[in-house]
Amino acid sequence: IVGATGAGKSTLFQLLTRLYDPHEGEIYLDGMPISQLNKAALRDAIGYVTQESYLFNQTIRENLLIGKPDATDAELWESLRHACAADFVERLDGRLEATVGERGGRLSGGEKQRISIARAFLKNAPILLLDEATSAVDSKSEKLIQQAVDQLRQNRTCLVIAHRLSTIKNAHQIYVMRLGEVLAHGTHEELLQSSDYYAEL
Repeated sequence: IVGATGAGKSTLFQLLTRLYDPHEGEIYLDGMPISQLNKAALRDAIGYVTQESYLFNQTIRENLLIGKPDATDAELWESLRHACAADFVERLDGRLEATVGERGGRLSGGEKQRISIARAFLKNAPILLLDEATSAVDSKSEKLIQQAVDQLRQNRTCLVIAHRLSTIKNAHQIYVMRLGEVLAHGTHEELLQSSDYYAEL
């Protein structure tokens, strides 16, 4: 899902997760209106990595367990490895028991984002929403996060909000949004031909 700032991309994700419901129209999941689905069940089926990862002022372990409360230590470390985060967690004083600080303030932007991605790995939900998962980090962290995201996207329905061409050009379908509306959709090649606005972006 691509579009300029303010196009409605993040709002679309908030509608999909029923943070609020549309005033009109309906969103369907597997042919069923999501307004008829239990909110908790719907959200259980969705992994969501936001642009600015939110961590609680608790330990690495507690922040990860939000994704899967009954996870074993082996599962926690596996999710950290998948998210390219195990190395830096092993260096922390206390490792899994290290406290991350208010809003994750004791970690760098890239480290916070990799913990957030590890949480999504741990949850292993069939639907994954990625909202600009690499936008707020330096280039070294971005490369690691992109590797983690590429792994995380395997074998699940994945909706990605992105600005970087490398992130979106291999998507099965790209939706172009402007001012709250879907302007065009298709593959990267199709949109280059059919949408001047997409080509401009």
